[in-house]
Amino acid sequence: MLEYLLIFLGAAVPWFEIAIVIPLGILSGLNPILVILAAFIGNMATILALIIGYDKFKLWLAKRNKKKESKRQDRARTLWNRYGLPGMVLLGPILIGSHIAAFIGMTLGATKRSTFVWSSFSIGAWSLAIGVLTALGFDFFTN
Repeated sequence: MLEYLLIFLGAAVPWFEIAIVIPLGILSGLNPILVILAAFIGNMATILALIIGYDKFKLWLAKRNKKKESKRQDRARTLWNRYGLPGMVLLGPILIGSHIAAFIGMTLGATKRSTFVWSSFSIGAWSLAIGVLTALGFDFFTN
């Protein structure tokens, strides 16, 4: 049971996330279904915390920073306008991390509900894909 708790905690940590903990858990001999489930729940727990706490962070940032939009923020807004929340959070887990993708989406105007729904779908799909590919690849090389 401790191993699955570690999978849960590892998936909850930004930058570590599902792309690393799922293969590590499966390759260490744990049940792939339980690994995928623990990683999904761990990652979603911190995404949910981010979504719930975003308003307080936004208020703190507004008090602290009253500058004009930077070039980086302008580029992020251009990408947002082109791909929107679905594109950002679907590619987030493999490119920039699911936490960063959700945070950027909310910063650029996504609602809490749509961020939660799209993040859930994205993290679920990536968890399943990474888990299945790891399990099949591991079985292929061990047989």
